[in-house]
Amino acid sequence: MGFVETIFYARFERPVEIKTGHYMSDDKLLHEGDAQERTIKTAGQIVKYSREIYHLESVEEVANLTLEATPHFIDGHPTPTLFEIRDGAVRMLASMAVDADNEEGTDSLANTAYETQSVVVCAGPGTEFAYQSEDLQFVSPSEYERDTDGTVTVAAPTVYTDDAGDSGAVLLVRWRSLPTVEMYHVKPVDYLAEHVATAIVNIRSRERLERARNDLARRKEMLEVYDTLLRHDIGNDLQVINGFTEVALAEMDTESPAYEHIERVYRTGQDAAALINAVGETIKTLQEEDEPERQSLSAILTASVENVRMKFDSLEVKYQPSAFAYDVYAGDLAESVFTNILSNAAVHNDDEVTVWLSAEDSKYGHVTVTIEDDGCGVNDGLDETLFQMGKKGPHSDGTGLGLGLARTLITAYGGSIELTDSQYGGAAFEITLKTA
Repeated sequence: MGFVETIFYARFERPVEIKTGHYMSDDKLLHEGDAQERTIKTAGQIVKYSREIYHLESVEEVANLTLEATPHFIDGHPTPTLFEIRDGAVRMLASMAVDADNEEGTDSLANTAYETQSVVVCAGPGTEFAYQSEDLQFVSPSEYERDTDGTVTVAAPTVYTDDAGDSGAVLLVRWRSLPTVEMYHVKPVDYLAEHVATAIVNIRSRERLERARNDLARRKEMLEVYDTLLRHDIGNDLQVINGFTEVALAEMDTESPAYEHIERVYRTGQDAAALINAVGETIKTLQEEDEPERQSLSAILTASVENVRMKFDSLEVKYQPSAFAYDVYAGDLAESVFTNILSNAAVHNDDEVTVWLSAEDSKYGHVTVTIEDDGCGVNDGLDETLFQMGKKGPHSDGTGLGLGLARTLITAYGGSIELTDSQYGGAAFEITLKTA
């Protein structure tokens, strides 16, 4: 036979009576079985609904369809409000509540669900709870300046985290009158929030990829202007300067006090011409790069690893192709990005060096490839400017364009590249790409 136990929740002003107990009557068993059956049935309806929202093109469409569907799916015809989690903040997308814009406490209740990443139930002391779970957090209406006349509100969050921060959604539903909170009231809200959040996150991801593609097109247009200025205008002037200084050096007495100054001008002009040529080749490379498309990450990395193994005897690469069985969005130059970073480990270390490659899957639809070595690391003060075009170490013989070009390309693919400390004592590069 069942019994009633009084439980005091820390955030309630008065005790809330919740039916609990180790011994249950046949009626209670039948009741719980019915609640589970109704919950499962509703979950099946939500799965069918999710097939539709995953094909929608905009977040607004997802929000509108969610508002229409929620009262039909959730028992008791509650009023829904949908919030989006974006850039670590919660903002309202749409609501069927007449007073949603002016209602005090709605935003803070959604924030509580996001911050705690748990389903929040807000109900008055007179509400009976037939469903309990460790994942639920109970709060008092008085803390959120909400009604206490039988109104029940459930806020369910789904949060995805990646390098860009937190994203997802909070689905908040409110019953004007609900004497007893059942499983089939709470769980479907959580199920629906998960599907809605996934749909929204996928759309935002596609939007970022499209922006990256557009950025690549704009970069190509700007690069054409730079190419004209550098290689034609400035480059031609440098040819004149270098030509006259070379003639002057040939006719001057090497013991002349001015000879050293003219020679320094000539060397500087030669270095500037070499840099312009290097920039020109970089511009040409970017202009020829196609939009990102679906490619095998394992195939890209395998080609890069084989390349550096052939070139550098001092470099040992720890790499298991099967750990990189992902399809990612990338361009034709993705292989050169990984080759450049792997090569840097050998070029910038005097002794033998070992490089480890690993992959970590992200729930947000990305995969991060970590390339870390046991070398000497990056010089202090360079980590903040390492990815800027033209920046290089004090003892580097290169142009400083390699990592700058790498970040430009990876960003154009809708990904990111970061420098961190290696667990093996050297440098570590984390390259994140969108999975297809």
